[in-house]
Amino acid sequence: MAGDSSFDVVSKVDTMEVDNALNMAAKEVSQRYDFKGTGASIKQSGELIEMEANGEERVKAVLDVFQTMLVRRKVSLKAVDAGEPRLSGKVWKITASMKQGITQDNAKKIAKLIRDEGPKGIRTQIQGDEMRVFGKSRNDLQTVQALVREADLDFPVQFVNYR
Repeated sequence: MAGDSSFDVVSKVDTMEVDNALNMAAKEVSQRYDFKGTGASIKQSGELIEMEANGEERVKAVLDVFQTMLVRRKVSLKAVDAGEPRLSGKVWKITASMKQGITQDNAKKIAKLIRDEGPKGIRTQIQGDEMRVFGKSRNDLQTVQALVREADLDFPVQFVNYR
């Protein structure tokens, strides 16, 4: 085990970038002509992001503005879990949250992918909401990183603690 290299697979979102995107989206919604008089707004309440407007199409447009700002700030849209528009009184609302961490099921999917398609001699270990990948060869670990990156996962992944 002394000669093994490793890295961690994580799913984290830079909260400062999300805050910046949220502020940019709020500013654009308040200034854009097509949002005037629609009661359109976007704000953060705790871990959730609340969007509202007086029409279903307007609230979807607010979500689109927010997603555009996230892309500009290089935050993966896979990290946004937006609900369906719902009517609350006279106002349409969408609630979105940011997904952080890798769930046990998703970690098992990644481990199975690595075991089935990755190079031999690679081991995985699930540690809470992260996953550590071990191997003797750094080239094998880079192959695993490429494999996980190319897999069509429904959550963003990053690789940290490469040793």
